[in-house]
Amino acid sequence: MGMTIAQKIMKAHLISGDMTPGSEVALRIDQTLTQDATGTMAYLEFESMGIDRVKTEKSVAYIDHNTLQCGYENPDDHRYIQSVAKKHGIWYSRPGNGICHQVHLERFGVPGKTLIGSDSHTPTGGGLGMLAFGAGGLDVAVAMGGGAYYITMPKMLKVNLTGALRPFVTAKDVSLEILRRLSVKGGVGYIVEWGGEGIASLSVPERATITNMGTELGATTSIFPSDEVTRAFLKAQGREKDFVPLSSDPDAVYDRIIDIDLSELEPLIACPHSPDRVVTVASVAGTKVDQVCVGSCTNSSLFDMLKVAALLKGRTIADNVSMSVSPGSRQVLGMLAGSGALGDILGSGARLLECACGPCIGMGFSPNSGGVSLRTFNRNFEGRSGTADGQVYLVSPETAVASALNGVITDPRDLGDMPSVTMPDAFMIDDTGVLPPADADAAKALQVLRGPNIKPMPEGVPVGDEIRAELTLKVGDNITTDHIMPAGAKILPYRSNIPHLSQYCFGVCDPTFPERAKAAGESIVVAGINYGQGSSREHAALVPLYLGVRAVVAKGFARIHAANLINAGILPLTFKNPDDYDRLAQGDRLIISGIDEGMVSGEITLRDETNGACAELVCAFTERQRAILRCGGLLNYTKTL
Repeated sequence: MGMTIAQKIMKAHLISGDMTPGSEVALRIDQTLTQDATGTMAYLEFESMGIDRVKTEKSVAYIDHNTLQCGYENPDDHRYIQSVAKKHGIWYSRPGNGICHQVHLERFGVPGKTLIGSDSHTPTGGGLGMLAFGAGGLDVAVAMGGGAYYITMPKMLKVNLTGALRPFVTAKDVSLEILRRLSVKGGVGYIVEWGGEGIASLSVPERATITNMGTELGATTSIFPSDEVTRAFLKAQGREKDFVPLSSDPDAVYDRIIDIDLSELEPLIACPHSPDRVVTVASVAGTKVDQVCVGSCTNSSLFDMLKVAALLKGRTIADNVSMSVSPGSRQVLGMLAGSGALGDILGSGARLLECACGPCIGMGFSPNSGGVSLRTFNRNFEGRSGTADGQVYLVSPETAVASALNGVITDPRDLGDMPSVTMPDAFMIDDTGVLPPADADAAKALQVLRGPNIKPMPEGVPVGDEIRAELTLKVGDNITTDHIMPAGAKILPYRSNIPHLSQYCFGVCDPTFPERAKAAGESIVVAGINYGQGSSREHAALVPLYLGVRAVVAKGFARIHAANLINAGILPLTFKNPDDYDRLAQGDRLIISGIDEGMVSGEITLRDETNGACAELVCAFTERQRAILRCGGLLNYTKTL
């Protein structure tokens, strides 16, 4: 029986395990990346392991999230990351050099290699034929130390593309179409492989947009073949030697196959407050727009920016619209400036922002109160923009420009003919924004620089056989990591200060939670379906750990967050009967018993002391995960090896 692309890469990197869906596999990791919102904790964790040098082929630390320096906190963290990177063998991408996923695609990604990153959109590398996973910072730290990356072997989903995109229909619309069909939980447990004759017409930046948005499906990762399109991109980056052809076998077997005819798609838009609330742009045309943002790791490539410039040339955005443009990298910005396209963007009245994540992570450029903001980003979760009642829509760059020009949501096809945009045969190569590490001998004399905002990690507690605690918070379906541990300009500077960060935990759901959790001492959280979707930020597990959360009982979990809970020593359990969720109330006293044996059998009992209700809980922990929980988290477990 033939193999898929992902299966081939996994087999070549398999350390242990059975590649049968549902089984745990351990993979050798070639590359890692971090960004500064998650990187400080990842490097503190790496340091605690006592390993002098990273063991990976390439590890890169990016500064792209916390780039606003409104106090000492962010620059201190950047200085810490730069110093730890130089000492321990990690490349350092300076602030302003660009967004981690865009820069990694341009300068470091290699087809057929494995990559994990402490950012959920690391699967962007799949557009280049990498097997790239988003992961918690501790998983990245272990991989940098030479340890394996453990995941449950996914099933395989094939998306066959036929035809070609019509003018003003884009790769973003392909992403929104698959979200419309599958929802934000429809990809859970799958690796999505994109193929079919239609992929030949998609450039690597377009493919990367699609694999980036695969994260919003809940998929383990997404991947494209490595073909002549890939070779041309790498050649233009001066990296043709990195090209490796990759394709699935003709007789590869998939668990599910979906067909999409690109020629039948039309411009789409995701309505507030979820990436899968997808409708046609035409159906909401005429809605007044206050703000438009172009950029993020989803749509900030040179290809996207050249299209934006061509559409804005000689035109002016509407008086009622504030528009920002964030190029994805210094390479993109330099080439825009050199070609004159940047002048066309600025001439329209748009504002140029730094080559960074910026508004996507709530780091500036928030919309006005109740404002409608059209963004070319990947997420529109409630409050993520920095404005609690902001109405954020997700769109393609073409739809963003059309709407900015007219002041209302506009189908981009109404603009007339699409200007011709061609990609250069060679990109501008300037890697001065990436600093190499010191060699091993010189590194011995280097000191790691720590600012006062950097506090120790909370210590995990062994799970034990019984948990008696208050149900301090009950939440509903699709709770994101932005709900659990919000981002934004006011909060992100404290990513390395868990005690301070804790006061914002679940602030979107219940601002009283932190104080109530502290008062309770130990507590249990109950949730609905798809708990923990969104970002890979392990702070959404570390901060609840600090506040005394011992277990989360939910109808279902997002993959990365469930792994982060286990890594933190917090017990993730699922209702056997989802209706039992309704029998538990916030404030009830709960007993979870028979944990030690139940982690093996897969069944654990919950009893509500307040109302007498009982519920059967299920779990499917591997032997390794059970050992981690018994040790009180992955860091404690790693120290025993």
